[in-house]
Amino acid sequence: MNDQPDHESTDEGGHDLPLADHPLTAGRLAQHQARVAEGAYPYRYERTATASALHDRYGELDSAVETEDVVSVAGRVMLLRSFGKLVFVTLQDATGRIQLFIDRRSLGDDAFAALSDVDLGDWLGATGTVMTTKKGELSVKVADFELLQKSLRPLPDKWHGLQDIELRSRRRYVDLIVNEDARETALARAAIVSELRRQFEDRGYIEVETPVLLAEATGALARPFQTHHHALGQDMYLRIATELFLKRLVVGGIERVFEIGRIFRNEGIDSTHNPEFTMLESYEAFADYGDIATMVETIVSALAEKTNGSTRIQYEGRDLDLTPPFRRARMVDLVAEAVGRPVEFDQPLDEVVQLVRGYGIEPEPHWGHGKLIEELFDELVADEIWEPTYVMDHPKEISPLAREHRDDPDLTERWELFIAGAEYANAFSELNDPLDQRRRFEAQAAARAGGDAEAHPIDEDYLLALEYGLPPTGGLGIGVDRLVMLLTNQHHIREVILFPTLRTQA
Repeated sequence: MNDQPDHESTDEGGHDLPLADHPLTAGRLAQHQARVAEGAYPYRYERTATASALHDRYGELDSAVETEDVVSVAGRVMLLRSFGKLVFVTLQDATGRIQLFIDRRSLGDDAFAALSDVDLGDWLGATGTVMTTKKGELSVKVADFELLQKSLRPLPDKWHGLQDIELRSRRRYVDLIVNEDARETALARAAIVSELRRQFEDRGYIEVETPVLLAEATGALARPFQTHHHALGQDMYLRIATELFLKRLVVGGIERVFEIGRIFRNEGIDSTHNPEFTMLESYEAFADYGDIATMVETIVSALAEKTNGSTRIQYEGRDLDLTPPFRRARMVDLVAEAVGRPVEFDQPLDEVVQLVRGYGIEPEPHWGHGKLIEELFDELVADEIWEPTYVMDHPKEISPLAREHRDDPDLTERWELFIAGAEYANAFSELNDPLDQRRRFEAQAAARAGGDAEAHPIDEDYLLALEYGLPPTGGLGIGVDRLVMLLTNQHHIREVILFPTLRTQA
């Protein structure tokens, strides 16, 4: 038995040493090669019980009790402790951990000697009876065991684990083995996405799939990833949103529709951004952005209850109350409060430009009042919002797909949900006038020609779809990764994406 942690598995450049060159892997490699030559590894193993099932069924057993119940368990060896004729093994499966109690007298000398080939990290199957030790530890008293697969590399040091966030992201397979928090977060994410899907299905939404590879990247203001389709002989783009395809489906008569899918934006990487991320988008005919706000705060609070047992949670060491209703405040009012005076659309543009420059922002030549107001909001307000807040009624300039506000032609019926200094959702009363939509697209095209790489292109087929009639519609986008971060109290997006985007190692 080798229970030594992996201290020296890399060279000076941080690269893994070849198996045969590492003092802790050379022996494992030799054992593995011998077993392969003998054909000793099984193709399957008949497991009859998991760790959690055993704890659920036998958790109330008194100390020093031996049952006659025979079970077969299987998992990865996480701890080995030898006391002469007794060996204790901690086995970890997908549901938890169970102890193996191995007594030389009952196992037999030959089988007991074969334990010397078992190392930390190996996959092991064992059959025996359920018991508890004198200290009350639930265990399986092993009558037979089988090595299912050798781990050729030792696990990280059990005391220091795998702590570097970049290394953990690159080697998620190791992270999931040794870090319980990583496993819990991965399982919590799956449960959150499942509950999110159920919330929409229970409201009569139909889940669909829309294209990932597009002739034009539409539906948002973002820089796309570009590729080339050789068979078609044309450049194509990975989608930056699912919006325009989902609204085409509403035109087609699917009145409540949603998609949970991967989105790709060729932009920066930081604690809340990954170039490849998951978004839920939904569209509901005959609803407006107010209806969607009511739905979202209900769903978010339900997810908090499901994940944490309460709508009052802890995030980044602070209390956070996700109980509806959420605060609602207009973007222009929040900016006015931050700068100490109103910022109006009828002010001379030069005045607003100078105001923006006073806060260290250098405007682009094509920015109008709306974009300048958004920049002030991003600089002065967004990071300071803690409690859930709908930032309402965005300027028309920055919202080319949202319907004009019914009371103010400079604004749109659009909100973004901010919580703890980050945006979690974005919703519109959808623009459904094809003539107005064309004018907005043309304004975006002019900005694009002026150097704005994130401006929206003109989508002629979408305009054609609108000409067939889009009913009044409320649309929504939810950042799933950020929502998981919030509900699991994680502070970097890499913690909730199993395989985040990373720079290739040299």
